[in-house]
Formats: sequence, C-alpha cells, structure tokens
Amino acid sequence: MLILGLILFGMLIGALAQLILGRKRGRIDWTMAIIAGLVGSFVGGLLASLLNGDGLELRPSGIIGSIVGAIIVTAIWRFVGDRSKA
Repeated sequence: MLILGLILFGMLIGALAQLILGRKRGRIDWTMAIIAGLVGSFVGGLLASLLNGDGLELRPSGIIGSIVGAIIVTAIWRFVGDRSKA
C-alpha cells in the first residue's frame, strides 16, 4: 500500500510540475509525470527534509523540495527531448 501511495504522490507532484512549466500539446504526459514526480520527490524532497533536519517525516519542506525537484527533472527531460528532435 505504501508503494501505491508513493506512486500516486509522485504522479500528482509530476503533474503539478508540468502545470507550472506549461503543458505541451494541451495535455499532461502521465509517463513523464510519474517518473519526474518520483525522481524529483526522492532527490528534492529527501534533500530538503534532511537539510532542514526533519528527517524522513512528511513535512512542508519535503513537499516543497519534491515540487522543486520534479520541476527540475521535467525541465531537463523537455530540454533533452527537444534537443534530440532538432
């Protein structure tokens, strides 16, 4: 059940990152949302939580770090994807 919750949280964070950066073709790419959300949440959320001294508990610093991490992963994904098409 925890794994399903983490995937759902990552998907929501990834979708939020796409909404913040702007959607391509007017829709959310759910594959990118899941991957960017999970990777961004792991790296950004964990790093923000540990730097604030919150440990591994769910705190606002971890959620904000997750969103920032997902935005960075989504931006890099789009940049690499656009460069490979050109």
